[in-house]
Amino acid sequence: MKLKSPKWLAVPAAAILALTLAACGGGSATPSGSPTDALKGSDQQALDKYTTATVTPVDKIDTSKLGLITPGTIKVGTLSDAPPNIFIDKDGNFTGYDNELLKAMAAKLGLKVEFVSTKFQSLLAQVSTKQFDMGSSSISTTDARRETVAFTNGYDFGYMAIVVKDGAKVKTFDDLKAGVRIGVVQGTVQDDFVTNTLKLDPVRFPDYNTVYASVKSGQVDAWVAPSQQAEGQVKAGDGTTIAQKKVNTQNFTAYAVAKDNQPLVDALNSALDAVVADGTWSKLTAQWYPDRPTLKEQTPEGWKPGSKAVQVGTAK
Repeated sequence: MKLKSPKWLAVPAAAILALTLAACGGGSATPSGSPTDALKGSDQQALDKYTTATVTPVDKIDTSKLGLITPGTIKVGTLSDAPPNIFIDKDGNFTGYDNELLKAMAAKLGLKVEFVSTKFQSLLAQVSTKQFDMGSSSISTTDARRETVAFTNGYDFGYMAIVVKDGAKVKTFDDLKAGVRIGVVQGTVQDDFVTNTLKLDPVRFPDYNTVYASVKSGQVDAWVAPSQQAEGQVKAGDGTTIAQKKVNTQNFTAYAVAKDNQPLVDALNSALDAVVADGTWSKLTAQWYPDRPTLKEQTPEGWKPGSKAVQVGTAK
């Protein structure tokens, strides 16, 4: 698999090789089959085939059989720079929507959580080779990624956004055309969207901080981003704006687990249903996403988290 390096970005050869190899494990921009348009909305029939009908009651899960690296503790690979989903706070603690939800799920199972910082490009490969028990990184569950890892049921959907400098000519997704310097984080769904759906050649970056800095400096014209990370990066006075965002529920967001560790997938699915049913999921969603204060905003187009059987409880 060949990934193009940025045309103008000076990166040492060893770093380019490392990123390329990592992206092979983490979900590259190379299409497998026909490309999908992530912005066409929810494909509930396709998603349903990956969502379990029910789960085992959480109190029936045997946590001694989960194949954890350290018994009693889930070792989690996550990111440090992608608020509001996955980041390190001012006190040095791993937090964010995805990680706080996972902490609540682990509590239902009576397990501890150990977070370790990594890069998205290498995360799925690290989960697959069991350097981590699982990955927490607002991961869109594409078919290509399912060839590398297993996923839990969905706990989130996403919006895709365009971030530009104030007053930029690029204002909508329709403005993303040949000649526009488009930044993406390598190996992400946004990379796949720009490369395989729009048929354009983006400038790929290793992380969210770097691509956003390149928007601010004018090195790229636009960043195609997960809207949650866009909103976490864009600050008043930065001279940037979120020009447009569109809902993307075609591939729900889930936690990644090694393909041969079905007991851990099942346990996490049970715990997810438990926090969905008791209102924890709704409470955390409203807390971390101020633009989703009610169940209507939290479950667009008929989408809902967890198994097909669980009912979404109200926040307490």
